[in-house]
Amino acid sequence: MTLTELAQRLGCRLDGDGEVEVVRVAGIEDAQPGDITFLANAKYASKLATTRASAVIADETVNGAPCPVLRTREPYLTFAEAVALLTPRRRPAPGISALAAVDPTAVVGPDVTVGPFTTIGPRARIGGGTAIESHVAVGDGAIIGADCLVQSHAAIRNDVVIGDRVVILDGAVIGSDGFGFARRSDGTHRKIPQVGRVVIEDDVEIGANSTVDRPAVGETRIAAGTKIDNLVQVAHGVKIGRNVLLAAQVGIAGSTILEDDVMMAGQSGATGHIRLGRGAIVGAKSAVTKDIDPGQHVAGVPAGDVAEWRESVVLIRKLPELRKLVAALESRLAELEKKGTAPESPKAVES
Repeated sequence: MTLTELAQRLGCRLDGDGEVEVVRVAGIEDAQPGDITFLANAKYASKLATTRASAVIADETVNGAPCPVLRTREPYLTFAEAVALLTPRRRPAPGISALAAVDPTAVVGPDVTVGPFTTIGPRARIGGGTAIESHVAVGDGAIIGADCLVQSHAAIRNDVVIGDRVVILDGAVIGSDGFGFARRSDGTHRKIPQVGRVVIEDDVEIGANSTVDRPAVGETRIAAGTKIDNLVQVAHGVKIGRNVLLAAQVGIAGSTILEDDVMMAGQSGATGHIRLGRGAIVGAKSAVTKDIDPGQHVAGVPAGDVAEWRESVVLIRKLPELRKLVAALESRLAELEKKGTAPESPKAVES
């Protein structure tokens, strides 16, 4: 694709030769002739002068590029769009494998792909253009919308509702039983039937080996545009708002609410029955144990204001030094007391 065509499709202003052709996107240090790279982080600016890329995506502040520049206000977003244009995701050809098992009462839309060893249960509905890869289980009454992608070994349990353009990566389980047990007087546990449903709205992505549990009553819901990384646990009755980002190994306990635009970094977690306000940010490895205000940035265990947490971390790292200082002062004080020259304590002075 020529730079002129690429710039038009990306909505960029082109500085330089528009006849140059590019075939792929690469990092600024690894790029070769024929590649287009991008500069979205100032710490890589020093690498620009020596890049071998045929073009670079950058904002208006970047100068000194040895190649044509596609100017944009959002280089990182434009980079993502360039990758989609130059290396579109491969989707399997439509058709139902002879090795798949599709119940006769299931409704399968046009141009759907069903891979080998996949099962689609009674009354399930699959929207047009959806691709379901091999070894997937789609349960009784499950609904999957149009233009979705369900990768291998995923499980869509009974009566789960999935919107359009949803991506479910390998091994994810949607609609498994929530963890609910009632304790008997003798110490044993009675399983609480988990008969609620799970609803995944449009344009959601759920990462590999992540799980979204159904509740005993009501529903677990993930709103439109939310993106979930690998190995994430969403417990029963959780409500996740629009455009939420959950990084790998996040865990959210039952009945917690995440409002729109919340971000939770890797290995962070939230206890049950709390609310994270709109736009809240949770730092990596943090444990949220109470409500968080909208827009608040928290970190630590238990999670608190990020500025206070950073200050406490600095103090904790100084504890060995402070301990040595206190020990030295105690030793000097003991020597002075032996010599009878130690200062009187404040209490003695007052008396």
